Amino acid sequence: MVQALAAGSYLFVSQLVGFYSVAAVFGLAYGGVMPLYAALAREYFGQRILGTVFGAAAMVSSLGMALGPVVGGWIFDTFNAYDWLYIGSFVVGIGAAAIALAFPPLPSAEPRRLQPA
Repeated sequence: MVQALAAGSYLFVSQLVGFYSVAAVFGLAYGGVMPLYAALAREYFGQRILGTVFGAAAMVSSLGMALGPVVGGWIFDTFNAYDWLYIGSFVVGIGAAAIALAFPPLPSAEPRRLQPA
């Protein structure tokens, strides 16, 4: 959600200090979420298919990162501004947050205890 709000905030930034401030918030939100992907994939889908789930997530995110500059360039060339790029990023981010909130809670809320070796 923070990433989506930061992406949408670029619409309202017109000076370099504001741009760097929004970029710092966006980067911190991205860096805080990325390490959780493997842990969440394991908790929700189990260890047996962790490689498949994590591989699919990495493939989809890599595809998005590969197409992002091309689509962003097309949007800029078509509309002569980055506004629609930021709006699109905001909408995709809100959609991702909605999908994350739609996941059911884990069956057991109790913390796991390590078994002695």
